[in-house]
Amino acid sequence: MSHILIVYSTTDGHTRRICQRLQAVMECSGQRVTLVPVEQVSTCALEAFDTIVVGASIRYGKHSRLVHDFVQSNAALLVSKPNAFFSVNVVARKPDKNLPATNPYLQKFLRQIAWQPRLLAVFAGKINYPVYKPLDRLMIRLIMWMTHGPTGRDAVVEFTDWSQVEAFGHAIAAMQPVQ
Repeated sequence: MSHILIVYSTTDGHTRRICQRLQAVMECSGQRVTLVPVEQVSTCALEAFDTIVVGASIRYGKHSRLVHDFVQSNAALLVSKPNAFFSVNVVARKPDKNLPATNPYLQKFLRQIAWQPRLLAVFAGKINYPVYKPLDRLMIRLIMWMTHGPTGRDAVVEFTDWSQVEAFGHAIAAMQPVQ
């Protein structure tokens, strides 16, 4: 049994839900899993974990600066252990942008960091207009209008493929130590 850390950044809570599903899958495989928001990761002894997974949502085309800083500060440690990264963004709802190699936000992030994760995934996120602040609601509706997504003022649309999330969880649980 290994101990897996999932460090995550979430804007509206959907990335946390994805992390919780990953946790459930990995725990069913006999792994011990700890979820930690990136804002609290400084309290963790990272060396104590066998595997480290980083997950981050996108808002206005960017991952959280805290995720970027965490990855840059811990690149050597991440490389020394089985590791993975996943991005959650609504553009991944499109078939031509739902893979790590074709998702522009994930590719941009990878170009900005020194770490090259062993496993990568991109998951389509969720639109939830009722919970957004007025400015966010307006901006996201505009982006959705430009990209032919849902724009109804009260629309709540989850694009996440949960079987894809579960498959990623199984792949993480099966990772072997770095040689």
